[in-house]
Amino acid sequence: MDFRLHEPPLLSRRPLDRPLALREDPAALDAGWAGAKVLRLSGRGKVRGDHDGLHYVTGAEVSAIRPDSAVLLGRQGDRHVWAVHDDSVAADPVPGEIDAAPQVADLRVLGALLDEQQTGELVTAQALLNWHSRAGYCARDGQPTTPSSAGWSRICTRCGAEEFPRTDAAVICLVHDGADRALLARQGSWPETLFSLLAGFVEAGESVEACVSREIAEEVGLEVREIRYLGSQPWPFPRSVMLGFHAVADPDTPLVFSDGEIAEAEWFTRDQVREALERGDWSAAERHRPALPGSISIARGIIEAWAYPEGLPVR
Repeated sequence: MDFRLHEPPLLSRRPLDRPLALREDPAALDAGWAGAKVLRLSGRGKVRGDHDGLHYVTGAEVSAIRPDSAVLLGRQGDRHVWAVHDDSVAADPVPGEIDAAPQVADLRVLGALLDEQQTGELVTAQALLNWHSRAGYCARDGQPTTPSSAGWSRICTRCGAEEFPRTDAAVICLVHDGADRALLARQGSWPETLFSLLAGFVEAGESVEACVSREIAEEVGLEVREIRYLGSQPWPFPRSVMLGFHAVADPDTPLVFSDGEIAEAEWFTRDQVREALERGDWSAAERHRPALPGSISIARGIIEAWAYPEGLPVR
């Protein structure tokens, strides 16, 4: 059995305009700062938003001079778009009643409510700012580093070594029997109704396909075959990219949870998975078993593609 995603993952649908030349032009950056759009994130990735989308301020509202800690997300027409860390976002909520979104929330909550442009900006902002918060010292000599290239690199103040934003590759895979059953799993820290796909980080010197095989063997003791790539999405928690796959395994093989990460896993029929998709996702007030991930995760798209290989039903 083979299948494909019905549409690109939610966080991957609209690439930003990432002007490389602009990053290296301080005069142009400074000239555009006052009227730029600026997205403010707390240290925990919280932003302000409502039913109309994200709340931006202008560069002039942030500071008279462009701060070194600001990161350039991209460009909308002639207007620059930046992001900065600002913990007052979480401490100082917007007055008024919010209908469709919390006043202050993170990407997991707001992602499905935003348009594709704003989603791309928020994902990039969170990934870049998360990296900067952990890259303040040089890996070579331990000396402080300073931001450069409008936030797209850091340079050591002693040896001059340049570091670039780190992205950790991770795989996520739907294991199925090639017919009518799929394996869903639950981590030990999750509520007993929540299930998703198996996932793990790619190790040094390892191909992504080898990672799929290793992670599934470690987590549930299954040997997989027919590994097929489906798509990818950024996952800035804190700075990953998720590479989606599906693979076939023998459902009669006993499951073995050897690495301690997975508390339980179960083979579900296609009808059971379809019923779970119809009930909603993890955010539903009443959770049934299995409750499945929401639309912000590539996991949901993979599960939907397997459950409805000919296309999602019209609702």
